Amino acid sequence: MGLLSLIFGKKEKKEPAPKSQEPKAPVSKPIAKEEPKKEERPVANKITVGHVHMSGCTGCLVSLADTYEGLFTILDNYADLVYCLTLADARHIPKMDVALVEGSVCLQDELSVEEIKETREKAAVVVALGGCAAYGNITRFCRGGQWNQPQHEGFVPIGDVIDVDVYIPGCAPCPQQIRNVCVMAYLLLKGNAEQQALAKAYLAPLMALASEGSKAVSSEACGCDIMTKVINQGLCMGCGTCAASCPVYAITMEEGKPNIERDMCIKCGACYAACPRAFFSFDVVNQYETIIDAINGAMNPGGN
Repeated sequence: MGLLSLIFGKKEKKEPAPKSQEPKAPVSKPIAKEEPKKEERPVANKITVGHVHMSGCTGCLVSLADTYEGLFTILDNYADLVYCLTLADARHIPKMDVALVEGSVCLQDELSVEEIKETREKAAVVVALGGCAAYGNITRFCRGGQWNQPQHEGFVPIGDVIDVDVYIPGCAPCPQQIRNVCVMAYLLLKGNAEQQALAKAYLAPLMALASEGSKAVSSEACGCDIMTKVINQGLCMGCGTCAASCPVYAITMEEGKPNIERDMCIKCGACYAACPRAFFSFDVVNQYETIIDAINGAMNPGGN
């Protein structure tokens, strides 16, 4: 008798002996077909791009991300994002082909001054992305006393500290314009002779803005530029693009001409950049369809 029978007076159940299992015939597994590997574009054919954030609101970076599928196409086929504190795991500025710099430079912040100078040393092309980087924007009106850094009171465009190659003004710049500049930068650095000529034609107006720089007396990119360089020259056609592009509604159309409220202007450069009579190059106008075809072809490499 088992231990359970002695304690509870029950008979111990005997477990049936396991039945002998017959060996099963081996089952043949279907042979998996190997899928053809997709040919990946070599990284060597890409350009390297970085986003350097200075004193700004990150709105320009949001505008860059707003390209959605366009951004993925650029990163898949044309550019490697090697530096961006928000999107890339890198803490030191590496060497790169194109640096997109957002925000103005605080003169009281030694680290910011060193960072923008290091960006100029390590980037082949420096792009002032947005009104703060190009013209100072609303940061020009800072007089210090803010909660986190009260001693920071002097903010200047990056062109006051380093040489800049391309300006993309606006507050924030149009996502399509940022995308187009990235594509044209690729064609300029990696394309053939014909593609390089198209890229130079497209970038010429934006490079002209950078050559003027924020140091020039007539290049503060406020509504005064529209008055002196367009309206007073008899070039205004009353399209209203400047008023539509102003982020603070400082421009209104009156009797077919723009009226600028100077007290409301934040000097972002959006109106002057949007005006079709301000800086637009005839080289771009004459080759507009070819340039657009090149951009559309780049953004649809599969022909979809």
